[in-house]
Amino acid sequence: MSYAIDFGTSNTVITRWNSAIQGGEILKLSGLCQQLGDNPPLVPSLLYIEDASQGQVLAGQMVRDRGLDLSNNPRFFRSFKRGIGAEIQGFLPELDEKLITFEQVGNWFLSTLINQLRIENIDPLDSLVLTVPVDSFESYRYWLSETCQSWSIDKIRLLDEPTAAALGYGTTTENILLVVDFGGGTIDLSLVQLDLGNQAKNQGFILKWGDKLFGSSSRQKTKIARVVGKAGSNLGGSDIDNWLVDYFTKTQNLPKSSLTLRLAERLKIKLSAETKATEVYFNDETLDSYELNLEQDEFKKILEQQQFFARLDELMTQVLQQGRRNGIEVKDIDGVLLVGGTVKIPAVQNWIKQYFDEAKIKRDRPFEAIALGALQLDQGFELKDFLYHSYGVRYWNRRQNCHSWHPIIKSGQPYPMSEPLELTLGASLENQPSIELIIGELGAETGGTEVYFDGDRLVTRSIGKGEISVQPLNNKDGAKTIARLDPLGAPGSDRIKLQFWVDEQRFLRITVEDLLTQNTLASNQIVGQLS
Repeated sequence: MSYAIDFGTSNTVITRWNSAIQGGEILKLSGLCQQLGDNPPLVPSLLYIEDASQGQVLAGQMVRDRGLDLSNNPRFFRSFKRGIGAEIQGFLPELDEKLITFEQVGNWFLSTLINQLRIENIDPLDSLVLTVPVDSFESYRYWLSETCQSWSIDKIRLLDEPTAAALGYGTTTENILLVVDFGGGTIDLSLVQLDLGNQAKNQGFILKWGDKLFGSSSRQKTKIARVVGKAGSNLGGSDIDNWLVDYFTKTQNLPKSSLTLRLAERLKIKLSAETKATEVYFNDETLDSYELNLEQDEFKKILEQQQFFARLDELMTQVLQQGRRNGIEVKDIDGVLLVGGTVKIPAVQNWIKQYFDEAKIKRDRPFEAIALGALQLDQGFELKDFLYHSYGVRYWNRRQNCHSWHPIIKSGQPYPMSEPLELTLGASLENQPSIELIIGELGAETGGTEVYFDGDRLVTRSIGKGEISVQPLNNKDGAKTIARLDPLGAPGSDRIKLQFWVDEQRFLRITVEDLLTQNTLASNQIVGQLS
């Protein structure tokens, strides 16, 4: 049986393919899901650690029902998805003599969902698709694939969230779609070209099935989802919640806490449907009381002060430029699909209307489209994709007297690569015993984000334009040594030849050859897994 999980910063959605209706259905797990109004069953992405040493945790709505999300307890975690795979500025908590990482929190949360899924469903969990943000680094994807290994599921696949949303909106007439996926932790824009069945030629695609890789050898007619442009940023609804708390702290001396953050979130949700909203809280034990009032106009001003719309314009420009390079103009886009809770904010919808006619905008599946679309990978869809980030090597920049990065594989490169790229290196010292090279994954040149703690809040701030966020793939003891030289190296000539390429799973691989001895020092090595 095929399942899909859209693991979100604020909410998580689980779906299953129903062969009787030939479509996907959203699952409601006992104790974990909430269902408010017309929204589908959602699992709040919350975790409370009862005993870290034993791995005893509470997840989802269970945390909220017990009021564990309203206190500043270090055992309570929210928005932890954005900390996974990121370099956190500040301290990480220690509970029950165990250092807690966001990777471990995410593992506990997803494993709780999988265990409950197995308890409540008779059908075996044979195939699972997990969705990932466009802007995620490979460290996040690698963590996700490693987390899956303990679940004993044969077929595991990863799919970009906006691409899944394009499949999940059930479009049959539109060929070129722009997906605006704006959730609690990220915004992803993806330009997707659908071909619903007139292709006879096989296309490259990404599939991750357990420890095995599968490519399609069939030449039968298939349905193709081709990604022609994508842009993303670590910006989401949880940032807006923090901005609102900061606003009320300044205007009403509101304390910053888990409680006030929850009140700000409720206020934001109300403003998605009302022009003015109020949230009132009274604690009959402490006699603390809060009353928060906000109107749409003031809400928009808060967003403008945070350069919110300027950052969105930057992403839209980026994805539309990628579309033009592939021969797609704005007028060629057939539909704009809105996904994620943050797209329900009127100011966000008005921003989108500045670019597109309202008749093209669809907004009726903001929460479920991604998880439903991910199921389509088992229903005859293949995906042709490209790299969002560049890969580069670190070098010493003599002009600026600091380390810089030289791209070796540019963003936009289709994968798997048919031909490797080559680089030759020589020794720089007499009797040099080895050659070291640090390889990194380069973020967008327009800037990036930094994840840090503000008290007990996990928040982000923008890195200025012109700066590149980099995640080294092999900057560990022993990992950066790519070649040990025997005989010892000497300056003046090329000594080793490197070949780089990206495989079906998006992993960067290298082969190292000693030009002097003609020996192969490393073959088909995955850089991201060096240790």
